[in-house]
Amino acid sequence: MSSFSVEEFIGNGVLKELLQKLLEEGWDDVPTLKIMGTEDMDLIYMTQKQKEVLGMRCYLHDKGVMQYADKMEESGENLLELLKLSSNDLVSKFEMKRGHVARFINKTRGDDSLKLQKLPLRRKTSIVIHGDDSIIPKSNVSNYASSNSSTTRSNTRSNAGSDEQSMIKDGYVFKGIVASEPAELRACGCLKPPQVSDQVANYCAVENISVQKLTPEYKIGMEPLLKFKTPPLKASELWRNKPAVFLCLRRPGCIMCRAEAHQLYLRKPVFDSLGVQLFVVLHEDIESEVKDFWPRYWGGVVVLDRSRDFYKALGGGKLLKENFISGFLLNPKALSNYKRSKSMNIEYNFKGEGEIKGGLFIIGSGKSGIAYQFIERNFGDWAPLAEVIEICTQMQKVTRG
Repeated sequence: MSSFSVEEFIGNGVLKELLQKLLEEGWDDVPTLKIMGTEDMDLIYMTQKQKEVLGMRCYLHDKGVMQYADKMEESGENLLELLKLSSNDLVSKFEMKRGHVARFINKTRGDDSLKLQKLPLRRKTSIVIHGDDSIIPKSNVSNYASSNSSTTRSNTRSNAGSDEQSMIKDGYVFKGIVASEPAELRACGCLKPPQVSDQVANYCAVENISVQKLTPEYKIGMEPLLKFKTPPLKASELWRNKPAVFLCLRRPGCIMCRAEAHQLYLRKPVFDSLGVQLFVVLHEDIESEVKDFWPRYWGGVVVLDRSRDFYKALGGGKLLKENFISGFLLNPKALSNYKRSKSMNIEYNFKGEGEIKGGLFIIGSGKSGIAYQFIERNFGDWAPLAEVIEICTQMQKVTRG
């Protein structure tokens, strides 16, 4: 699995001499470095060789085969020349595993995770109104209530720009989307899937959660093991000025959790352009696990929710838990999720509590509310990236409009 450590990404070759310059110019994390254009390269006086090496390393990072980057750079061949090599040549010259060869030479499979395709049916619910704590302006309460007599309704969002289907309207009022994978029977129909809430969590359930920052956002030159723990703070301080995505993980050592975090953080430049922050939430603090997780699989801020209140909010007020046998071994969807993550060549372990299910929140700035929450019904379910980005895009349009 490709690391988000800039030092590991650059390696010990021709790019290493540019480290200080990259830091000074703000190219200080891997996702940002990977979107560097030709003009940007010229402004810091990159040589042609350095440009070729950067392009090769970006490609290897995308394919999850960065472990071969140093050997390929030492060979002196550029990316086009490397892609013309036969499978046997790649194995013999770089000791590349056969599965990694297939991944490396596969140039045709595009990454469609960011395409805004037609999305499946989702339950749309209104935010619960609680007097002065309501995120809905009092002047809008009567109109809002009359137009939303049913607390839950389903509709497609193929026309996301319409008022009827927009998650955000009426002046910064967020109508949260609750999403999860479909409920499927397990063990040949003998086991029913767990029920999940179809109601958006109340804003008051998350704004006063006590959290503690365990890591900062990774930048060039930071020590891999950083003593960074801050005093506890209210979660709402994190989204006071900017909206935020909170990815709530079961375990930082879980292969499926690491894969989901890695795929989300790869899109950091997209979220940066939308003005949206990214956070990972953990429910227990095991220092060795945080060290192994950050910044290799996640280069952003990691926060600790010791009381597990984010997880309770996802579960409608209680923790969503399931044991290993029924939740994984007898669950075809969870096994499929595991195989998907396994194909990404991710290391993993079994340290820590792994039965508490997580999910994802998108929360607007200030008291705007919860725009979206995704519930991990099956171990390893991921919030669709296209859906997450679409909702963040709509949030940006509202705040700028």
